[in-house]
Amino acid sequence: MADYANDVLVDTQWVEDHLEDDSIRIVEVDENPALYAEAHIPGAIGFDWKKDLQDQVKRDFLGPEAFGELFGSRGISNDHTIVLYGDRNNWFAAYTYWYLKYYGHHAVKLVNGPREKWIAEGRATSDEVPAHQAASFEAKPGDESIRAYRDEVAEALDADVNLVDVRSPQEFSGELIAMAGYEQEGAQRGGHIPGAASVPWAQSVTEDGTFKSREELAELYGGKGVTGGDIIAYCRIGERSAHTWFVLHELLGEGNVKNYDGSWTEWGNMVGVPVEKDVA
Repeated sequence: MADYANDVLVDTQWVEDHLEDDSIRIVEVDENPALYAEAHIPGAIGFDWKKDLQDQVKRDFLGPEAFGELFGSRGISNDHTIVLYGDRNNWFAAYTYWYLKYYGHHAVKLVNGPREKWIAEGRATSDEVPAHQAASFEAKPGDESIRAYRDEVAEALDADVNLVDVRSPQEFSGELIAMAGYEQEGAQRGGHIPGAASVPWAQSVTEDGTFKSREELAELYGGKGVTGGDIIAYCRIGERSAHTWFVLHELLGEGNVKNYDGSWTEWGNMVGVPVEKDVA
């Protein structure tokens, strides 16, 4: 898929052709983790984004040692190319992609289309959990160039930084704080971070969940003034904004893009920070 800035996507046929390739580890990460047990790509390893990939005490993701232990325990080593997919148009698959990049694992691809596309095409599925031998996976120190924290977002309000809110228009306007059918991690207030452009994540994909062309994506984000500088993307808990981070950083080649994974559940609960509810 050479039209994009980086070679980071594989299609479903490529995945089918590599099901027996031991240099590959296919990983499914769903918003609804129960889907993995029902049916998944044969040989795929399932991660529960909330139980496996998040710290169980504090609101944060795993530290590097725990992250390495998790992946190694599932038979994933630093020598493997990790191919990610999931439900909800690959939200949490894209989040895990960003997470792996943060910890320095660059041999990672995203399937161009979610698990629903694989199933709709009538491709083989399985309910068997693969039994891989434990491997060694070492996470490198976190790459802070792709992760934003609340203080940096606050500073961005008075700096030349492009903020992009990738939630629905109803969330952006403050009409809705919680969306029905979404994973709920609530905020006290609705609205958006002042100055943020509204570019809902869904505008970057086609009907079957595959990404729009590079030209279409450049027109979409460029038309909203998002591209061509420092960019911070956010949503509600960081998974949809990781999807947009993937589009901007990996597909369009924007160099300075960060995902604010604290996102609206953090900003919308903090005391004394500014909030807007108008819709541009």
